[in-house]
Amino acid sequence: MQFDFYSTHSILVARGSSVNLARKIQERGGKSVLIVTDPGVLAAGLLNRALAQFKELQLSVQIFSDVEADPPIPVINQAVLAAQACHADYIVGFGGGSSMDVAKLVALLSSGKERLEDIYGIGMAKGPRLPLILVPTTAGTGSEVTQSSVVTVSESEKKGVLSPHLLPDMAILDAELTLGLPSHVTAATGIDAMVHAIEAFTTKRLKNPMSDCVAKESLRLLAGNLHQAVNFGNDIVARENMLLGACLAGMAFTNAPVAGVHALAYPIGARFHVPHGLSNSLMLAPVIRFNIDVAHSMYAELGQIIKPGLKGSSIEQASQLADYLGSLAGELGLPQKLLEVGITERDIDQLAQDAMLQTRLLMNSPREITLKDAATLYREAL
Repeated sequence: MQFDFYSTHSILVARGSSVNLARKIQERGGKSVLIVTDPGVLAAGLLNRALAQFKELQLSVQIFSDVEADPPIPVINQAVLAAQACHADYIVGFGGGSSMDVAKLVALLSSGKERLEDIYGIGMAKGPRLPLILVPTTAGTGSEVTQSSVVTVSESEKKGVLSPHLLPDMAILDAELTLGLPSHVTAATGIDAMVHAIEAFTTKRLKNPMSDCVAKESLRLLAGNLHQAVNFGNDIVARENMLLGACLAGMAFTNAPVAGVHALAYPIGARFHVPHGLSNSLMLAPVIRFNIDVAHSMYAELGQIIKPGLKGSSIEQASQLADYLGSLAGELGLPQKLLEVGITERDIDQLAQDAMLQTRLLMNSPREITLKDAATLYREAL
């Protein structure tokens, strides 16, 4: 047996801990900080308590708040320029997955030693980078513990930068920051995290005992708390379990990479601007059914965690799991079909062609997905 397992050096799990962000940076020698976030986080006032301590400690701080969902190249370039302009020696990503992904790239690129177009793919980013702290405000992407950033490079394509250099020095998991999340965001990001764990556990490449362990514990936390967090958003225990579950799912898939669900979801997000978690949710059940012949024993094992008490053979349990996950979005108030987000039969062929570009994800699928298969899966999701 031989495998590597990467994760963030330090993970702080504590309610209210984001208030002490400035002190954490000062203790580590930071003097000029750029916080990368999005307009929604800023408008919701989630940064307010943290910013008070920057003022108290007289620590220089600038805010870049122009991050968009599925961040395109110009946003990343603008954030890098902002870091250079304020001579930042510390970068903070404060927000959802997009803000954290942009912050990772800013920390890497602001020295000017590497160019974004040269580092797409696995292991192309060589570093060094600026010190980096990530603070998630949603329980979904797990970006605070992953070695990847996803960039929208065109209307139809996303590319990933994957390197251990993107792992932050510290992640701060403060469940109080997630208390204000709307129910539909809680639902979509929660299912997104579940997809990360499911695909990490069933991936064709790099699956290992440690990734399996955190994937299963992630699903126990996520499946056991998702409905509560969606329906009773001020339940801090449920919120904290979701945040930790998403983090563990991030640990799992940064070491045992995601596959077909993500490959088919990316074109939906790129072309139709459907949020990433919802895109994953829409393709999850069709891809599980497609994989059952070769992965039924793994799906059955996860089924006993996600929906305890499934009966029958492993193939039957895997099929029941697909049915349950296919109905989960509807139970939580999300769209269940592609038609509900504006995708029709005439879009299928283009989406399938786009999905075939996601070679780094397709290579991890337990069953090979061809162009014809992709079109069939999209039609099943209509």
